[in-house]
Amino acid sequence: MHYIESGVGTPLVLLHAFPADARMWNSARALLEEQARVIAPDQRGLGESPLDGSWARSLAEPSDSRWAAENPSIDTAARDIVELLDRLELPKVVLGGCSMGGYVAMAVLRAAPQRVAGLLLVDTKAVADNDEQRANRLNAADRAEREGTSGWLADSTLPNVLGRTTHEQRPAVLKQVRELIEAQPAEGVAWAQRAMAGRPDSTDALRAFTGPALVVVGEEDRLTPPEHARELADVLPGGELVTLPGAGHLPPVETPDEFAGVVRPWLAELG
Repeated sequence: MHYIESGVGTPLVLLHAFPADARMWNSARALLEEQARVIAPDQRGLGESPLDGSWARSLAEPSDSRWAAENPSIDTAARDIVELLDRLELPKVVLGGCSMGGYVAMAVLRAAPQRVAGLLLVDTKAVADNDEQRANRLNAADRAEREGTSGWLADSTLPNVLGRTTHEQRPAVLKQVRELIEAQPAEGVAWAQRAMAGRPDSTDALRAFTGPALVVVGEEDRLTPPEHARELADVLPGGELVTLPGAGHLPPVETPDEFAGVVRPWLAELG
């Protein structure tokens, strides 16, 4: 599994959104690394991480690797993260995720809650997809395999993941996110869509988590809007909600200074 690491201090693992990779955290990571050891992995099949999970001891047998590649699951993505923590000899970390990264973080929480010292959920949701959302994901996965992803994936994604302010005032961010999307392998895009389509509800896992939890949401997010983030924070016993003005679904990319500005004091409270 490919990952980007920098900084010293509290181990903070950041899981990226779909369809991007670990580079989406670069601007925010540079602002957090003075007080945290920031580890940002490329999730399976995206960025520079292979789809077959060939890095993982638990998937060392070729038959296991083939099974995981052919049976997309957020739980498999979560096992990848636990394997990375083992490899880095990190018994416990602050775990953060944006959008799909939040789904994976919640799957880690379901599978290995003892590894999570704190939870940072950014523009994500605990509930499973409804029938329409699931069908849309599966159709997009089929199209990615059939046609590749050039052009259409970015064109269909950008209007939803970036806020109004970004579209109107931040052309460099728009270009950056388009390039991230265009760089993702079609097979990884298809795998991730199918994995997200099949994910379970994580509400009970969040309700059982008694550690510190920060929920961050962009005020202009249309996919997981602030009212949904409030519901998420209310489920968490230690949940705190922060809404960031001028950001959509990707605050770490759209407003990295403001994002880091709310995460830094929260991390400081964790010690």
